[in-house]
Amino acid sequence: MSTSRTPQQPTVNRAALAPGIIAAIVLLAGLALIGGAWYLYVQYAVAILALIMCVFAGQAKQWWWLVGLVPIAVVWNPVWPLAIDGTVLRALHVVASVFLVCAAVLIKIPADTRR
Repeated sequence: MSTSRTPQQPTVNRAALAPGIIAAIVLLAGLALIGGAWYLYVQYAVAILALIMCVFAGQAKQWWWLVGLVPIAVVWNPVWPLAIDGTVLRALHVVASVFLVCAAVLIKIPADTRR
């Protein structure tokens, strides 16, 4: 007894999922690199991935995510770094990684239905 079903087109696109999870992994791995020479690469990765997620939040018209994504991009900006105490920076790593995973899961871009 088999029934043939026509596959349905997805209604949403989760384009922010991969950059959000990768950024969270980089932040958690970067906890060990704070203060070292390799921390510059953590800053570049997190800032770029946060800005990519800003674009996806804009495409999804979910502007409220920019309240957390833009500060993440600013705090981890390697061009104009902020002087932040090591303990505070470690706490920000954890808070930002949780925020990025939440944003990655909840940002849903409406799929293009013009096909």
